[in-house]
Amino acid sequence: MRARKTRFKDRIALVTGAASGIGLALSEQLSAEGATVVMTDINAELCASAAHRITGAESVGLDVTDAGAVQAAVDDVVARHGRLDLIFNNAGIATAGEVRHMTLDQWRTIFDVNVNGVIHGIQAAYPHMLRQGSGHIVNTASMAGLVPAPGLTAYAGTKHAVAGISTSLRLEAAQLGVRVSAVCPGLIRTNLLRTATLINEEGLDVERDELWDLLPTGPATPDFCATEILNGVVKNRALIVITPFAKTMWRMYRTSPEVMLTLTKGLFGRIWSRVVAH
Repeated sequence: MRARKTRFKDRIALVTGAASGIGLALSEQLSAEGATVVMTDINAELCASAAHRITGAESVGLDVTDAGAVQAAVDDVVARHGRLDLIFNNAGIATAGEVRHMTLDQWRTIFDVNVNGVIHGIQAAYPHMLRQGSGHIVNTASMAGLVPAPGLTAYAGTKHAVAGISTSLRLEAAQLGVRVSAVCPGLIRTNLLRTATLINEEGLDVERDELWDLLPTGPATPDFCATEILNGVVKNRALIVITPFAKTMWRMYRTSPEVMLTLTKGLFGRIWSRVVAH
């Protein structure tokens, strides 16, 4: 246990989307294990409040869609601390709905946050890590980045992109001393479902709380997710797949894609029928 508590001793870590959910849990656990954590979030006030409760944590208001702001935040961390050992490109949003009801603006918004936000983090941090000859880039994708997710096509598209970017960059970066991992959680009880844009023919305003009850398995906690992520980082896993349900779905899709597609169609059809009924 003592070794675990010092796995990230004296490391410098930057976490995006750190004001709540997985990002907050990562920040808490990294700090507890000896890291200096720079927490960033578009909600600067909430991020500052969260950082105030974590020993040694710093907070920065940050919109990951602003490439210049991300670059400035990363450069500032390196200037003040001399290095950046870990960046967790974790900020993200969700959009659920059939493509036939979506607008181009909705597509652009989710790709700007979920894909460009990750790219901005990579572009800002990677050169510093190359100069150091070390570092770890950790990008939050999703189970929806590994398997099809009807009704979540736009979200799945962004997360497939993050998974592909991460696994491809990993091969480039390994010979240069930099590690890259993609995090692919299953169902995690965060604010993502509550804040997601849910689209149906009638509009965007649908009930969310009851959707948790329609899910095939109970969501894991952010703390559990953060623990699994950090374990995967220590082991330098390319894909950090979290929750037994996500692992099962991923395994089934690789070994029996037609069976998994049939199950997925039924599962998402049952959930989505409740959404469009509102």
